Amino acid sequence: MKSFFALLVCFISMPGFSQDISSQELLKNAIAYHDPNGNWPSFNDTFTFVMTMPTAPKRTSVISINLPAEYFKVTATKDTVTTTYILDKGKCQMQYNGKVLDSLKAKDKNMTCDRATLYKNYYSYLYGLPMKLKDAGTNLNDTVEKKTFKGKTYLVLKVTYDEAVGSDVWYFYFNPKTYAMEIYQFFKTDEHGKEKPDSGEYILLSEETLLNGIKITKVRAWYYNKADKYLGTDTLVEG
Repeated sequence: MKSFFALLVCFISMPGFSQDISSQELLKNAIAYHDPNGNWPSFNDTFTFVMTMPTAPKRTSVISINLPAEYFKVTATKDTVTTTYILDKGKCQMQYNGKVLDSLKAKDKNMTCDRATLYKNYYSYLYGLPMKLKDAGTNLNDTVEKKTFKGKTYLVLKVTYDEAVGSDVWYFYFNPKTYAMEIYQFFKTDEHGKEKPDSGEYILLSEETLLNGIKITKVRAWYYNKADKYLGTDTLVEG
């Protein structure tokens, strides 16, 4: 009996089974899993993903992110149309089917430099997770929750943002044994900052590949929180 209790104590004290892990410890462990060598600040790579949706043609996007050089480029092809947005140290360029556009012609194509910045922030955020959770303006909830989602138990980190950064509330679901990030989810908020339960989306993450020594998700399946409605899947096809 004594040996049984000793084994039990050992088991519950193993990484991934702690009842008292802090949000900072969870994030540290998750980053250690995804970016063990601290490569994210020097990230410089190009990758391709394909977005498939039930009611729309597939879209193929080629993304280049060079953080040290402050360079971002996304080229998206859908049907016969290819659009390109480039931000090079803040300088914006837009192309439509390979032709460089001035601001007036870009506006006719519904393309703007504001959208270029939006894309840069969006893709840098998603592909930089969980490392991006250390950015200024990011607020980690003090308490790490244990939640069951689709029959599997996760350590869940709740994240809010300073008003200047964003108003959505995010939840990040980590494998309790490996600390791999396997789901993220967000909700919109009302004028009082309260979550709207039927808003937002959740994203199921599966498979991994290495980019710049970082474990990056290969497959992301998107769903509305409301009624679990499927939106689409983007799949990394080239690293």
